[in-house]
Amino acid sequence: MTAPVFVVERFDAHVRGGGRYVLDGPEGRHAVSVKRLRAGEDVVLTDGAGRWAQCVVLETEGKDRLVVTMGSVAEEPEAQPRITVVQALPKGDRGELAVETMTETGVDAVVPWTASRCITQWKGERGRKALAKWRATAREAGKQSRRVRFPEVADAASTKQVAALLADADFAAVLHEEGSEPLATAELPASGRIVLVVGPEGGVSPDELAAFAEAGAKPYRLGRSVLRTSTAGTAATALLLGRTGRWS
Repeated sequence: MTAPVFVVERFDAHVRGGGRYVLDGPEGRHAVSVKRLRAGEDVVLTDGAGRWAQCVVLETEGKDRLVVTMGSVAEEPEAQPRITVVQALPKGDRGELAVETMTETGVDAVVPWTASRCITQWKGERGRKALAKWRATAREAGKQSRRVRFPEVADAASTKQVAALLADADFAAVLHEEGSEPLATAELPASGRIVLVVGPEGGVSPDELAAFAEAGAKPYRLGRSVLRTSTAGTAATALLLGRTGRWS
């Protein structure tokens, strides 16, 4: 099994040269008190933005300080093509489920979308808390899946903002079962930006489809069955990763 991943806020100048480093705070507590790491074990420290370092545990101090020796800091380049999923807001905790599984699969960015048929609406403090949960989920799922470049979770977007995102993409698609060609046979770019829209349980409305079509996005289907909004993005991400060679 690969080494567990822990997050540092940034690699300061004195850290980038390697040497002794102390991981403390919540991450240190998790390493010492939950994972119960011991001297000689390997760990990976990352800022979640692609910079990371392979480390070896030297010792623990108390319940929340992990002392490691750090190798040189490397940087993982952004994968190509970059895959962004625009995720309509699901009910309950299915939003976090969608973010978790898409992160584990390998999505690069998630954009919450306030579609017209969404039952859930993010407003005021409730919206800020929900967005914070999505971002925390992406961080934790990134660690769990041993990623060093976590997906970005953007602010909630309107249909107009999503259309602008689609217009700027190298490949733009909307998952839609009616009269659509299969995503499995779509011609995909080898690099650049892929943006995929996943609608709510009630589907993408005709007005939204029209706006997205004007922005250059075509409708595609995954298969014969209709997936829930919380699983469709993960299935589509897996398909795109396989077809673009990122899983090869």
